Amino acid sequence: MVFDHVAYSLFAMFFFIGQVEGRLGPSTVVLDHTSGFEGLLFVDDDLLGVIGHSNFSSIRATTCVFKGKWEYEVLISSQGLMQIGWCTLNCRFNQEEGVGDTPDSYAYDGNRVRKWNVTTTNYGKSWAAGDIVSCLIDLDEGTITFCLNGQSLGTAFSNIKTGPGVAYFPAISLSFKESVAFNFGSRPLRYPSLACYLPLQDPPTTDLTKANRLLGYMKTVLCTGIDPQEEKLTEKDSASWQLQGEPTVLVTLAHIFNHFAPLMCKVYLVEDVLMNFLLSILEGGGSVDEHPLIQQLLDLFWLLMEDFEASECLKQLMMSLLRAYRFSPIIPDLGFQIHYLRLTTAILRHEKSRKYLLSNFTFDVLRSVVFFYIKTPLRVKEAGLEELIPTTWWPTRLDKEGKDEKEQRHESAEERLRRRAYERGCQRLKKRIEVVEELQVQILKLMLNNKDKATGEASRYIFLNKFRKFLQENASNRGNPTVLCPPEYMVCFLHRLITAVRSYWDEGKPKIPGSINSEEAYVPPQMFYNGKVDYFDLQRLGGLLSHIKKTLKDDLATKANIIIDPAEIQAASMDDLDEDEESGAGQCVQRPSGAAAVGGALARPSWLSSPTLGRANRFLSTAAVSLMTPRRPLAPPEKVKVRALPVEQRTEEDIEGSHGNDGLLLGRPPEEPDQPITEKSLLEILDGIVMMYNLSVHQQLGKVRKLDLYGLKSRISDRVLPWCVQRSDILEELEKSQRVFSEKLNHLSRRLAWINATIYSKEKMLDVYWLLRVCIRTIEHADAAGSLFAFTPEFYLNVGMNSYSALKNYFSPAHSMEELPGYEDTLTQLAAILAKQFADPRIVGTDIKDSLMQALASYVCYPQSLRAVERIPEEQRVAMMRNLLAPYEQRPWAQTNWILVRLWRGCGFGYRYTRLPHLLKTKPEDANLPSLQKPCPSLLLQKHMAELLTQDKDMAASFLNSVLNQLNWAFSEFIGMIQEIQQAAERPERNFVDTRQLKVCATCFDLSVSLLRVLEMTVTLVPEIFLDWTRPSAELLLRRLAQLLNQVLNRVTAERNLFDRVVNLRLPGLESVDHYPILVAVTGILVRVLVDSDRQGIARAAAVLLSDPCFQLHSIQHLLGEGVASGGGANHKHFSLHAYADYISAEEEQKVEQMLAFLTEESKQAAATTPTSEDDLCPICYAHSISAVFKPCSHKSCKACINQHLMNNKDCFFCKATITGVEDYSKPTATSSCHA
Repeated sequence: MVFDHVAYSLFAMFFFIGQVEGRLGPSTVVLDHTSGFEGLLFVDDDLLGVIGHSNFSSIRATTCVFKGKWEYEVLISSQGLMQIGWCTLNCRFNQEEGVGDTPDSYAYDGNRVRKWNVTTTNYGKSWAAGDIVSCLIDLDEGTITFCLNGQSLGTAFSNIKTGPGVAYFPAISLSFKESVAFNFGSRPLRYPSLACYLPLQDPPTTDLTKANRLLGYMKTVLCTGIDPQEEKLTEKDSASWQLQGEPTVLVTLAHIFNHFAPLMCKVYLVEDVLMNFLLSILEGGGSVDEHPLIQQLLDLFWLLMEDFEASECLKQLMMSLLRAYRFSPIIPDLGFQIHYLRLTTAILRHEKSRKYLLSNFTFDVLRSVVFFYIKTPLRVKEAGLEELIPTTWWPTRLDKEGKDEKEQRHESAEERLRRRAYERGCQRLKKRIEVVEELQVQILKLMLNNKDKATGEASRYIFLNKFRKFLQENASNRGNPTVLCPPEYMVCFLHRLITAVRSYWDEGKPKIPGSINSEEAYVPPQMFYNGKVDYFDLQRLGGLLSHIKKTLKDDLATKANIIIDPAEIQAASMDDLDEDEESGAGQCVQRPSGAAAVGGALARPSWLSSPTLGRANRFLSTAAVSLMTPRRPLAPPEKVKVRALPVEQRTEEDIEGSHGNDGLLLGRPPEEPDQPITEKSLLEILDGIVMMYNLSVHQQLGKVRKLDLYGLKSRISDRVLPWCVQRSDILEELEKSQRVFSEKLNHLSRRLAWINATIYSKEKMLDVYWLLRVCIRTIEHADAAGSLFAFTPEFYLNVGMNSYSALKNYFSPAHSMEELPGYEDTLTQLAAILAKQFADPRIVGTDIKDSLMQALASYVCYPQSLRAVERIPEEQRVAMMRNLLAPYEQRPWAQTNWILVRLWRGCGFGYRYTRLPHLLKTKPEDANLPSLQKPCPSLLLQKHMAELLTQDKDMAASFLNSVLNQLNWAFSEFIGMIQEIQQAAERPERNFVDTRQLKVCATCFDLSVSLLRVLEMTVTLVPEIFLDWTRPSAELLLRRLAQLLNQVLNRVTAERNLFDRVVNLRLPGLESVDHYPILVAVTGILVRVLVDSDRQGIARAAAVLLSDPCFQLHSIQHLLGEGVASGGGANHKHFSLHAYADYISAEEEQKVEQMLAFLTEESKQAAATTPTSEDDLCPICYAHSISAVFKPCSHKSCKACINQHLMNNKDCFFCKATITGVEDYSKPTATSSCHA
């Protein structure tokens, strides 16, 4: 047979290795974790896997070679900066220099695609996670060669130093967080060289021969039957063999297993002999069910082997399968991946084996998640994508924001043919990937089986407890990436788990009367407070769990019939205080004895670790509720104490409940419907899925969407080429660049097809959409529970917001959110949550409140989501606007202000642009200019705002005072920063302005503009707030407004002033700082009060504006380019609204001209009037006439000064007496003085 031939060939190849000279060191080759390292590294228990934990760490093996041909393999787990190769004992490494940076050390770096030996040159190909690098050294010829996935990269080094005293060790240098696993020969090499290179570690040749021979005997017995009638042996198909066969056959097998079982505890023999034999059984094709022989063999293993032998064999078999799956090359039909997944499925179909693996293997070292990952090929040619997708296509026209245009456009016949051919290729690829995904789902469904209770606890409950601990490990170690499950694995795992859970959910619905289907799934609120599910140290909406239990213990008793033990609350509080100390102590005490940590006593972290030892982690139980289940249901229900069990101690009854015990759903609040949902174990898995999305899946979804750059550069080249016909040298370079970009674009187009099929397909989009709806329904049910809403974990709100963002931004243009079922209703539900929760007093976390505010600000930017906000009930809309108009002090006012501005954009003066007009004038072709969303104002929400400000005078005054205060602060900060920037620019020595300072400066400017726009909106919607002086604060608000407007105008419009000089520097980071945004905002306010108001309002506004000592008419003239001095040079262009005819309408220009004419005339009349004597001026500001007298002290000032003073102080300016009242004052006439 072919298998026997392979075994014999291996035997012949390695028979003389033990006698070959040229090697020094232990027979078992591992990494030298005692003295052969530099820097800080994490080394696995088997001393073959390593993770860098410092800047540039190095480590070598324990064995060296000085003669002959040798090789070893490195399994690349991360594709970052690493240098892999050989070094001598004399090489000295440090945190800056590693393998290849010193004499007598040689390395290959697939990250930078170079080879290193003191100097460096280009060499080889780039590697990716999942690749295998073979390192070969020929000490007879003096050469070093590297191979990538079995393909030689050519001779890297020749004439290397050899001779007496020179021996080379395998060695690696790797940067922080990079990880690899070595294979020196402890396992069969994946790509053994055909040129007589030997692995550094001798294979177990004697055991190989023995194992192959015993396996041959076993196959012969399985193919042999006994005819009892003729009393002779007969041949039969081994697939038809049954364990309940002839006793003689079983006894014969027992003799074989007596010798075979000890061999199956060795990883080399399991991978080379057993795994290949089992794979050969499935080579005939067909479903896994058609090959019962594997099930029968596993029965034999558990029957004829000792338990420790069977368990070790099974664990090594699964580890070998996992490595084979992870490091198999991608081929067009994904044949390798399918082959290994089929065998994994066949093994997990065996009940006893499945439960053993779930209990001792799954998630313990994060390995089984790899089975659900489909890696993306870095090299599309080697993956066969060129044959599968021969025609590439890319969207050729983008809108100004760099996104695909949604409007229908003309498509040429050639473009249409290319697109359709590309889509057909993508569909072929997707069908092949779906085969792998279906096998992965089958594996998960086997793990979630809850019917296999005959032999002990059902598989699902074992899986559930392991899954929860897996989530805890990833949630508790977010600051230490080396111990986390890679996010790309989590994405695939999440989608497979959703498919499996929904399948079981809908299959079980008919068996549970009154239950809901998976489309209506949600997590009931009692799971958040009854202590049955541990949420580790994850934040709750109401703050720390111990604090919530203290403050809401009465509500828990009255609403959920749960009593909290005071002693337990105190214990939980102490645990919160000492959590860090206990965590550190726990890790030290429970550190695995076999863990090897190089460079210090560090806990073993890596998911690459040896399978022989599980990860020992302290399990943090934060539930402070003690659970004692009543024996029978009580009506009315009694108050019950509840106790939280550690995950590993929970049973099926604790989860599902029985005999009146509600299990996970103990403590139903009265607002929650009294109806079954589904099996309670599925609810906890669903809760874990939501948590998993929050931990890393959303972040990973956003990382992959970065492929538009090359398409953009290619189009820029197309645009520039026609202008370079006169310069042949430039034209040649551009054409060369265009070819490079075109090749890269074709490569990315095929990679994008793979990414779309595995991550951004329609099915994956529906999964994320389903998760969004789960979160929305969960939040709605929790919100209905009143004060108990505080127990809800923060991540439910985070996932609700992030999943919506992913659907909107990450899955387009291939799929649109508008195509999703119930899209508008879902948007409205999410809008209602954001509108209510952003100011919900039950939510105390600063970060989650900021996230809610930012999500609402993003929501009102887009027409579809803004319309959804307008569809929520009127009562909720009005409450939202009331919260937005609350005073800005003591809360994140900047985000609130952005929301109000976005409701106004499109209605303000010259406020209809999508790109800043001054940038389009200076850099019209720059595609990287900052851009804004298209204006989509909400007249309905503006109406609510106007009604609220009109009806509630106190709220209107406090809101506007806070806006004016913030404007004064933001603009003052901006002016201070540009002074520093100007001073730095004028110094003779070369200075670099801190980019952070520039960013803060631009932010202060943008805030000033947005605050001015909110004032413009307010004065437009409710002008009486400023102009109706019967309102208590109207005059003061108008005077404060005039003062700030004059300050802004004077600072920005003064000829050759500080603002002008900084704008003309054109510093990167200050692109948004220019005259147009801020002057147009100020103009909008002035036009509204001086042109669009009634006669009385215009007169009051003009009088206040002109009476302000800072008023200068030339600042108004500057808006239209009038009254400007001729200095500045011919090239200096002065600002004028006339230059922005595309953004400012003729009607708006006319109003500005009308305002200028009116103020010019009023200024002349004011200048002609008799000046007020100094005695009649306010002694505080010397700008206005005395108009108020204080009671009881009778001191005087103008109304503006005393009103502003009384906002913060009740004492008189002069005598410090307490002011009890203020009366109007008018100067007595001369006649009355004479009579007196």
